[in-house]
Amino acid sequence: MRFSARCSALAGMLLAGALLAGCASNEPAPDLQEQQELYQQAQSSLDAGRYSTAVTQLEALDTRFPFGRYAEQAQLELIYAYYEVEDWEKTRAAASRFIRLHPDHPQVDYAYYMRGLGAYQAGRFSLESLELIDISKRDLGASRDAYVDFGELVRRFPDSAYAPDARQRIIYLRNVMARHELQVADFYLRKGAYVAAVERGRWVIEHYPKAEATRDALAVMVEGYLGLNMRDRAQTVLRTLIENDPDNSQLDGDTFVPKHIDVDPPLALKD
Repeated sequence: MRFSARCSALAGMLLAGALLAGCASNEPAPDLQEQQELYQQAQSSLDAGRYSTAVTQLEALDTRFPFGRYAEQAQLELIYAYYEVEDWEKTRAAASRFIRLHPDHPQVDYAYYMRGLGAYQAGRFSLESLELIDISKRDLGASRDAYVDFGELVRRFPDSAYAPDARQRIIYLRNVMARHELQVADFYLRKGAYVAAVERGRWVIEHYPKAEATRDALAVMVEGYLGLNMRDRAQTVLRTLIENDPDNSQLDGDTFVPKHIDVDPPLALKD
């Protein structure tokens, strides 16, 4: 008897639950309305340039509704919002996450571009434009990341609207990194580490053949070989230097002018 009463009570609860569920299915989903309101608020903040507020709103939308109707667009716009508040690390992290979650998204090229742009900005310094600081003398970890990111964008999406700008930045970064290697080579020359200087100059020529700095890399190699008293090899590289950069600052006509070592007699191009 008690067993029967309990079964009847349980059946009644299940029936009531089913009826409530049926009624709820006919009403608008409150979650969707909340998503829409959050997204619209974020859009208003972005349009008004209130990027910090937009970050907060987009983060809330992404956290509360990671698979909602506005999830993908919110994640894309969060990349942009992070960039506008100059949080380069979060810009890159958000872009990488979008690429991982949505590799076939029609706007994934934008995420690749912004990932590179975040690293590019992280590697720049405010005094660079005043030419008071040579960026090539700094730690170039972020710039190398940007170089790789932009390169990946160009390889994967050569026809992307962002590819032309990425290519220009690649050229700039290539020259920066080549100059940085020459700063290191110059240090080796000053310290008398001539083998290391020659190898660094060769590395620049092999890895950044299109960079303007490759011509100075030849001069580094000439001086390094002179320091090693390997005049024949220095003579060979000098010929290549004169052929490619006859106006190099370390040339006086056909004679090489070292920066850090004394050479007697001076090294001049043989006929």
